[in-house]
Amino acid sequence: MKVLKFGGTSVANAENIKLVLDIIINKSKEDKLVVVVSALSKVTDLLQLASIKAASNDESFKDIVAEIEKKHLDTLKELIPVSEQSGLLSHLKRIVNHLETLLDGCFLLGELSPRTSDTILSFGELLSSYIIAEALKQKEKNIGYADSRELIKTNNNFGKAAVNFEISNQLISDFFASNNNQVVIMPGFIASSLDGINTTLGRGGSDYTAAIIAAALNASDLEIWTDVNGMFTANPKIVKQAQPIATISYQEAMELSHFGAKVLYPPTIQPVLRKNIPILIKNTFEPEAEGTYISNEITSQTNPVKGISHIDNISLLTLEGSGMIGVSGSSKRLFEVLSNESINVIFITQASSEHSICIGIQNSDAETAETAINKAFEIEIAQNKIDPCIVEKNLCIIALVGENMKNHQGLSGRMFSTLGKNNVNIRAIAQGASERNISAVINERDVKKALNTLHENFFEENTKQLNLFVMGVGNVGEKFIEQIHQQKKFLKENLKINLRVIALSNSRKMHFDEDGISLKDWQIALENGEPADKDGFIANVKALNLRNSIFVDITANESVSKTYEQYLKQNVAVVTCNKIACSSAYDNYKNLKNLSRQYNAPFLFETNVGAGLPIIDTVKNLIASGDKVNKIQAVLSGSLNFIFNNFDDKNSFHDVVKEAGVQGFTEPDPKIDLSGIDVARKILILIRESGYKMDIDAIANESFMPAECLETTSNEAFFESLNKHAAHFNAIYQEAVSKDSRLKYVAQFENGKASVGLQFIPKDHPFYNLEGKDNIVLFYTDRYVDQPLLIKGAGAGAAVTASGIFADVIRIGNI
Repeated sequence: MKVLKFGGTSVANAENIKLVLDIIINKSKEDKLVVVVSALSKVTDLLQLASIKAASNDESFKDIVAEIEKKHLDTLKELIPVSEQSGLLSHLKRIVNHLETLLDGCFLLGELSPRTSDTILSFGELLSSYIIAEALKQKEKNIGYADSRELIKTNNNFGKAAVNFEISNQLISDFFASNNNQVVIMPGFIASSLDGINTTLGRGGSDYTAAIIAAALNASDLEIWTDVNGMFTANPKIVKQAQPIATISYQEAMELSHFGAKVLYPPTIQPVLRKNIPILIKNTFEPEAEGTYISNEITSQTNPVKGISHIDNISLLTLEGSGMIGVSGSSKRLFEVLSNESINVIFITQASSEHSICIGIQNSDAETAETAINKAFEIEIAQNKIDPCIVEKNLCIIALVGENMKNHQGLSGRMFSTLGKNNVNIRAIAQGASERNISAVINERDVKKALNTLHENFFEENTKQLNLFVMGVGNVGEKFIEQIHQQKKFLKENLKINLRVIALSNSRKMHFDEDGISLKDWQIALENGEPADKDGFIANVKALNLRNSIFVDITANESVSKTYEQYLKQNVAVVTCNKIACSSAYDNYKNLKNLSRQYNAPFLFETNVGAGLPIIDTVKNLIASGDKVNKIQAVLSGSLNFIFNNFDDKNSFHDVVKEAGVQGFTEPDPKIDLSGIDVARKILILIRESGYKMDIDAIANESFMPAECLETTSNEAFFESLNKHAAHFNAIYQEAVSKDSRLKYVAQFENGKASVGLQFIPKDHPFYNLEGKDNIVLFYTDRYVDQPLLIKGAGAGAAVTASGIFADVIRIGNI
């Protein structure tokens, strides 16, 4: 004999019930079946709501009853031929009338006792089991029905009654010994006390009903049919990459279900465990899927972790004080208090010094527990031997579960290191002596990040998912997205990095997609997005709270640069080509670097100097290896180098600057390049990264531009001024020709002093042959004295800048 249980989603409506009937019919060809069914989906919630409203003298309970009646009548009409409906509909309406009478009583009395509540809640399963049994009789002849209340006997603990197994097992055995039906339908969840009063087995109790029946009958299998393909390595609604678990032990399944794996009601396992009856969890909507097989067999596998689970809505209660040290009975008193209040303790940890005990309970029990504990220890609290109970709410318990975890070293370290890297703060830790689970209490807002991070680490072949929030999609931004789209598959296959662009923003619009924006048509998605809002962008990043989050700033906007602190404090890495933050006040620069270390959030800005050239990274490696930078000479503006390489007696200064803008070498406002401030920022960043303290106003800026040009307020006026002062620029060029030199805009640092300005470079100088938009940097250090360390290459252009940003993102992926 087999016992099958179908949950609420499996019997949600007539369409789903038809699938259930097909499964039952196919199974009944080979075995006798007992089929336990839940209430139709959401009906138990509706019954509970109706009872609360009735007891509150809210007449809208009648509307809920009408909704329940319609739901069941419609289902029955769709499953039963019209010719057979009359008597069945009348019977169903009589059941609903009985329900309404009970609710009328609650309304008149203005109260709802636990006993009455159990009776009202029982109607969901009574209605569904009646409809399903009658529908099955239309297809098969040898169909029976058993009322669970007559077979399962409990105490009077209404809401979650304890089963009297001795009496129940005998009643079940006697009933089925004389029953010859091939299939027997039973309602789940409900039972009755020894004196015949309706009781329930707790929410999710239909699983438990099926397990009780299976154990009493020594069934060959217990099949739990639901809406997923078995137990998963994590909650698939939270962790998209979660995978079904093919085989799992009773103990592992018990741990996972205790820690929130809702596919199985925790008490279900105990009755069948004693009889060694395997449990098979199957999907009603994919009956051919393998499902999860639960037994006492421990399968050998390379991964010692079977699953990751969690419990929401947890409060952590801490009792501590010197008066607990060496005093016997403190723990006993604490747990006795909680037991007297019928409060279930989910999590326990105690300091080895006996100075404190932490317990985790449901949020709903926290106030009751706090009051009871403080009262029980009021003498010690008054004597300052024990502190008043400390309550922390809105927490969550996460747990790694696996039978083989005890045979593998370092799992705890790996778990906590993974959480720490994503700035998930751990409030308490517990690990049983069996080492079958490692549990930690964290903030509820971090649960999604924690579960995804742990799942990625333990189940996804070390693939690291990076979630990008990109602000600025102009020339460089477009190239950056194009490069991600092009390399996405390569990165996943070869570097085990999965890149997802979660958000995009320009000056007008912003668009978020938690599952990742399609990079094929991102322009359309952005154009249809919501109005751009810098503060709203930050708020969305915080609210999503995704693991491995990276804010990518591809703007030259000062206000955007001032938001980095907020991102870093949220453990969101920052990658930027915006030079303003790192060239701002020295204290701000140091603060950002410190926040990066404090919150374990990388702050990378390689493209601040030299676009895609590895200049900053080289400086960092020099300093880290113990070298000291003594002198820097550099041409750091690809745009200025392009301009002065193309400016001659045939091409006017005005035309060359225009062309540099068209090529994407200058900033949108070319004065930023031509004023020298951009180069000053770059040399300042190199000086700071070399370990020196300096601010921008300490750098001498020897401008070659007429003041009138720099004082213009629009690009149009600026270019007009370039034509007006053409003679000035031509004179500079002619002077360079007369000295047989080339014009280069040079940045220098030596002996604590720095300057930027236009220089005449002779033929024997390393900068003389610098072509196009190239940059060049010479580092003179303790190790590179006579021959400087030289870095040279393209220092401007959308593609190379985008590649530098991309390289910083990949660096984070490899951390």
